[in-house]
Amino acid sequence: MTCEEDDVVKVNCDNTVVVSENDFNNLESANFIIIDAEIEGDCLLLKIGASGCDGSTWQYNLVDSGAIAESLPEQRYLKFQLINEEMCEAYFNKTVSFNLSPLKIDNGVGKVVLHIEGLESSLTYTY
Repeated sequence: MTCEEDDVVKVNCDNTVVVSENDFNNLESANFIIIDAEIEGDCLLLKIGASGCDGSTWQYNLVDSGAIAESLPEQRYLKFQLINEEMCEAYFNKTVSFNLSPLKIDNGVGKVVLHIEGLESSLTYTY
């Protein structure tokens, strides 16, 4: 997911996380399940499952509440949104990635714990 050029790391994620308390509080999503989640570099990889025709029209958002729980390391709270208007009953799995760079906190620790609604365990983003 990353490549290095002249000691500068380039991140190639599908999407970027949005930090918005308003969007977080008002988020509506189509039904989905999170099958797997992992962090590679600055990218969060989410494998989701949902019904549809082929998943080619699906759109995604990952929204952070903007709230930072003061602990060591700090914690952030996120929701995943699937926009799915496909009217078929087939079931598909897809992996989508999000650039987590906007979630970095200048805390001297270089890590933050991420709680994603629908994911059973938290993830630690180390940067």
